[in-house]
Amino acid sequence: MIIHLDKAITREQRAALQLLLKTEGVSFGELKPSDGGTILARSRPGLNVQPIADLPGVAGVEPDKTNFKLVGRGEHPDDTIVKIGPVAIGGERLAVIAGPCAIESREQAFTIAREVRRYGAVIFRAGAFKPRSSPYSFQGMGEDGLRILADVREEFGLPVVSEITSPAYADLMVKYVDMLQIGARNMQNFELLKCVGRLGMPVMLKRGLAATIEEWLMSAEYIMAEGNDQIVICERGIRTYEPYTRNTLDLSAIPIMKNLTHLPIIIDPSHATGIREKVAPMARAAIAAGADGLMIEVHHDPGRAMSDGPQALFPKQFGRLMRDLYVIAPVVDKQVDFGYLEKAALVTPAAGAGGAETPRAAFQGEVGVSDHKAILQYFGDEVAPAPLRTYRAVFDAVRDGEADYGMIPLERATSGSVHENYDLLLDHDLRIVGEITLRIELTLATRPEVEPDAVRRVVSSPTVFHHCDQFLQSHPDWERVYAEDAATAAALVERKEGGADAALTTPEAAALHGLALRERNVETDPRNYTRFVVIAKTPRSHGPRRKSSLIYRTADRPGALFETLKVFTENDVNLVKLESRPVSGRPWEYMFYVDIEADAESVEFASILKAIAEHTDYLKVLGAY
Repeated sequence: MIIHLDKAITREQRAALQLLLKTEGVSFGELKPSDGGTILARSRPGLNVQPIADLPGVAGVEPDKTNFKLVGRGEHPDDTIVKIGPVAIGGERLAVIAGPCAIESREQAFTIAREVRRYGAVIFRAGAFKPRSSPYSFQGMGEDGLRILADVREEFGLPVVSEITSPAYADLMVKYVDMLQIGARNMQNFELLKCVGRLGMPVMLKRGLAATIEEWLMSAEYIMAEGNDQIVICERGIRTYEPYTRNTLDLSAIPIMKNLTHLPIIIDPSHATGIREKVAPMARAAIAAGADGLMIEVHHDPGRAMSDGPQALFPKQFGRLMRDLYVIAPVVDKQVDFGYLEKAALVTPAAGAGGAETPRAAFQGEVGVSDHKAILQYFGDEVAPAPLRTYRAVFDAVRDGEADYGMIPLERATSGSVHENYDLLLDHDLRIVGEITLRIELTLATRPEVEPDAVRRVVSSPTVFHHCDQFLQSHPDWERVYAEDAATAAALVERKEGGADAALTTPEAAALHGLALRERNVETDPRNYTRFVVIAKTPRSHGPRRKSSLIYRTADRPGALFETLKVFTENDVNLVKLESRPVSGRPWEYMFYVDIEADAESVEFASILKAIAEHTDYLKVLGAY
């Protein structure tokens, strides 16, 4: 049964309820509070629930509606984010777990970890205990393998996950790994499920060989009933009659699970297909279907792997897959972040501006605008967003130490560069330390009681009106009301009682202000992307920096710009952007903004930078990231 509590329940009333439940022999668990809170109790046959319902502080008692109460969305509508060290699974950033099927040696593990870390994996996977179909197959290295996993974490900064096969290994696993995996064969090993539930560590629960979705969720329920809600569910294919793949990958499980449970879901295309050439296509499809992450088997010499070699990707194949995912992810409001772990190390509570416990990231506009969403996708929940009125205010806040970072747009796919911010980069002594490309999705939203046909006025910013011009042409009778930004438009419509107003805004801003989404994706061009950069007072002190931004001015003579470009060509440096901007106060003179695929702040690049400086009157490195 589900016991709903009053918002104003007192501590004494809560204690009296718990005492009555214990007296009646009813086991129970309290869910995360919403309003007064909810208690899930396992009612015994013949229990009279009326005395419970009559207690002060109890709003009502209802029978169970589903078998999976704790993992279901009914009492937990918000998505759960599972944290494994610095990595979050279930948020805006994709979590890609990679590594070999099994630990075979220290050299093997380090070689593979180095490669997958280089290509963007954020968690390392490998088995130390291997349940195999044949008792004569390689069973894993046991504790020696776990020690190697711990060394991988220490050396490469990758959290590690490994399979637990018996409750007897619980203390050993806790000692060495960051996340436990329940394999397909153990999905209904209920004593093992209870054990990992009591351990309280993050758990990855794989779907059984022929398990239904309800059976899978009930196994997660066993774990959560013991008090552990840090569960990631993993689809790895189910056994069918089809012989052309190892298993049949059930991609339909992704939207089904997204509807049924608040737990994050990842996909294991390696075990699902069992064939190297099929892994990447299924991985791409899984992300397009809405998965929160992937688990990919990678081996530097799969022909000699001691288990599952035919399904393991070569490191370079894994690298190509990550580049594919980088392109696909923004379409489903996700991001592949190649600097995920570096950001986690950079953004620490001790780094907060003005002694704050959490670092602050400033942005222009209100909560719910695209700039705010860019912060959430880039930093996750590691920073406190700080809305400001203007882009200059963002730059000033970072310069003056009132914010640790600033998120600013530099380039929009449909309208070009944001010149104001390029000029502010020139004026301020700040550094670009990161970038993110975000797909901008716009929606028509109204108050819930306003029907779409009743709309007479539409509220938004001039930029949003421009992006939605084709949609607005089909409603020529609508009056346009201008707001500062899309989030402000949503707030204005929320406050307009009894009117017939609609907002062109982001889905996030609409949800924040309680508006109903009437029509999604009303932007004219679905390839409506914006490139944002992160600014800070000092450059990044660690982690890979694959790209740099420069600004320089050349002499006013023929071939001056060509001489700078020739330096890049001769040193095999790839230019990804070149744009000119007028020099303020000096008519017909121009600055050139350049993006290159190189670390311009590295020792190796110093000679190239010197050669460029010889052909310019002014040169500034805006940042390497």
